[in-house]
Order: sequence, then C-alpha cells, then structure tokens
Amino acid sequence: MGAPQGQTDLPIPNGWFAIAWSNDLVKGGVQRARYFDREMVIFRTRAGDVHVLDAYCPHLGAHLGEGGRVKGDTIRCPFHGWHFGGDGVCTEIPYSKKPPPAKARVKSWPVLERNGFIFVWHHHREEEPTWEIPQLPEFSDPRWTEPRQFELKVPVHIQDMAENNCDPVHFSFVHGNFRGIDSEVMPSEEAHFFKALSRTTQETPLGTFETELERNTWGLGLVSVATKGIGDAGLMMLAATSPVDRTHTHSRWRFTVTEDMADHAGEDWIHAMSQGVMQDMRIWENKIHRAAPVLCEADTELAFFRKWVRQFYPDNGKRSAAARANGSEARA
Repeated sequence: MGAPQGQTDLPIPNGWFAIAWSNDLVKGGVQRARYFDREMVIFRTRAGDVHVLDAYCPHLGAHLGEGGRVKGDTIRCPFHGWHFGGDGVCTEIPYSKKPPPAKARVKSWPVLERNGFIFVWHHHREEEPTWEIPQLPEFSDPRWTEPRQFELKVPVHIQDMAENNCDPVHFSFVHGNFRGIDSEVMPSEEAHFFKALSRTTQETPLGTFETELERNTWGLGLVSVATKGIGDAGLMMLAATSPVDRTHTHSRWRFTVTEDMADHAGEDWIHAMSQGVMQDMRIWENKIHRAAPVLCEADTELAFFRKWVRQFYPDNGKRSAAARANGSEARA
C-alpha cells in the first residue's frame, strides 16, 4: 500500500521544465501535454519553430491538441477552424468577415529548445524568464554517441525526486554502493545553479579508477551527471524533470558517451543508470514529504538543498515555512 496521495503542501515550483522530446515533434506536428496541472498543446510550424499554448479554444472550448492542425505558422482549431499564432492570438476565423475579437486568445508559454528537449517557463505570477537553459556541447559533438532516451513517471512532488541529487548517503542503502562517497556541494553566483561533486572508486572493463561524479543543477527541472576520471573517456546523463501536478512528476533522461567508451563501458553505464533509478521507485511510491525533516550533522547537502530550493516557490517558500512552524507535515 502506497503513501497517501494528493496532500502535499508544496506548490508547483517556478523555472524551466521539459514537456516533450525534440525529436518527437516534426514540422507540422501537434502534441497534447499536461504539466503544472494545466492542459497544453505543443506544435511545430512549417518553418520549424516550436510553440506551446494553453489547450482550450476560447470559442467553445475544444482542445487544440486533439485534432488541431498546423497551417503555416498557426494552429487551427479542430472544432470551427479558428487559427492561433505562436503568441496565442487568434489570427483568422474562416467564416467571419470581421477581424477576430480581441478576447480571442490563449496563453502562450515561453519556450526553449535545447539539448534534445522542449522546455517551457512556468512562473506562478506569469513573470518572464530570468535565466536560460544552457546548450551542452556533448549533445552536438561528433566525438560523442547518438543519445539514448529513457523516461519514467513517479507519483511524488518534483522536490522529493530532485532531493536525491543532494543525498549521497542513499546510494549506499538504496543502490548498494558501500564503498563510500566523498561528496561536496559548490554554490554558484547564479542563484538558480549549483554543482555537486562526488568521488568514489569504480571498477570498469578497463580497470579500476578513482572517479569523480559531477552533478550540475539548473533549478528543479534539469540535472546533468558526468563521470570523469576514466582516462579521456566521458559519460554524460542529462535528466529533465517536470511537475505534472503537485503529486506527480515526469522525468526524461538522455545518455551519451564518448565514442571510445561506447563498447568498453558505455552500454553498461547507461544500463546501470537507467535501471538503478528503479531501486528508488519503491521509496518514492511509499514515502511522505517531511516539511520539517529531522536532519543530523552529516546531512549537510540535504540542509543546503532545502534552503536553496525555497527560491523557486511563491514568496520564497514562506508559506511552507509557516507550515513547518505550525508543525504540519505535507504528504507527497
């Protein structure tokens, strides 16, 4: 029996979040999506530009992602043929002689297409983006393999999933890595970003190496994990994780390795990473969210993360802080 669902006090955070794979949306393609507890439609124009709109037509409420068609640089409603541009404004009503009404518009979401993902910017006050997702060179470098893709859906708030990145101790007890992990967090001048480094010994077909696991985090929606220390070889995972709603999370991963590593250890590493997360599933599916966790002196990374993450919530997490002060516990 799983943990109680739908009782988390945590709101949906602000930031950039992936809502689709780039290679799943061809020119003229239309996709239905649901994230942030909102229905959306994603479409790629004939020129190749990606746009994301709120899903429901302001006319009579048809879902633009169910039968909507791309016409040039617009999407056409499947119900009465109203056309909407990438800015959400209705540009044409085919059976009307007058211009579309001023209210004939839907919300348009800020979009970035980077590293094989389509990201949108979510902000609870509809504020414009204050930072961007970087383009990582590994995903366009011919010395690196064609990326593999993996995805999973987890019935927890996105913060509970992201917290694993700052929990090196769980690798011993959940994933059986009892060699010990020397880990540290390195904050950045850019508030939305931090780096975490972990050092451990790894056995590979090429021998035993003292390796460094570098984890870069941009908001709650994107983490890169790179293994270094095996000669000049490189292994990279990019995890884009997004809130479907307050109690469900969708995570998409891309893996790439240097070509010289693919046959020796790349396949094993990709398999280990994609299967290892399944060991976390039993924890996530049956845990509650502790708004005021009891931490020990060794939980320094978790303490850092809990403070860092407040910036992505309304009022800098003050509402959740009030819940902690009242002794309440939010359940994920």
